[in-house]
Amino acid sequence: MILPAAFLTRPIAHRAYHDKTQGRPENSRAAIRAAVDAGYGIEIDLQLSADGQAMVIHDYDLRRLTGQRGAVALRTAAELGTIPLLHGDEGIPTLCEVLDIIAGRVALLIEIKDQDGKMGPNVGPLEQATADALQSYTGPVAIMSFNPHSIIEMASLAPDLPRGLTTSAYKPLSWAPLPAAVCARLRGIPDYDRTTSCFISHEAFDLDRPRVAHLKSAGAAVLCWTIRSAEAEAAARRIAQNITFEGYPA
Repeated sequence: MILPAAFLTRPIAHRAYHDKTQGRPENSRAAIRAAVDAGYGIEIDLQLSADGQAMVIHDYDLRRLTGQRGAVALRTAAELGTIPLLHGDEGIPTLCEVLDIIAGRVALLIEIKDQDGKMGPNVGPLEQATADALQSYTGPVAIMSFNPHSIIEMASLAPDLPRGLTTSAYKPLSWAPLPAAVCARLRGIPDYDRTTSCFISHEAFDLDRPRVAHLKSAGAAVLCWTIRSAEAEAAARRIAQNITFEGYPA
């Protein structure tokens, strides 16, 4: 399996082409539409609703993005759809709604957020919801996660979907409360082969890590996150084959 060319030819808008000053919050329908209109690929994040739906939102908790209290997982998809995102006028979308908007016109990179809490094996419901939503989707789409167990689950549920690992320098202070031992293990990207991945999306400032070069030489596609300027983009492209960006027109 290889990552389709659509993921390597156009920059990928991080959490879609968001700009809260223009009424386009991250991971919103408005940001999705703006990315499609600009011809950018799109990266989105998924969390699970109380009734087992894949919801397009980055955080486990609602506070930062909606001003409300509580976990996404405690609300149904219908309830979440009525909660307006801050700096916009739309509720939290489902993955199915986002797929309908994109309709295969640009590449879609989906990050399944860790539901285990420690990057462990307590996975399944969000992966199942994701696979169900994507069953009849025909556009270019790829799946990734920081949690390798999630990608192993997706390999079982949707073996034909391109899949990869979101990877990082895993500095423990930045990843607290993730245990330092887990950070140390994941830092070396030890699960690439057993997840049968075809790409990584690596933390941009850490792209010079020897393991990244080794994977690239072995045929892995290398994306990176998150680029916020033309200067940073130029530097990242010396190693990465494509970027995930925000805050400027890549």
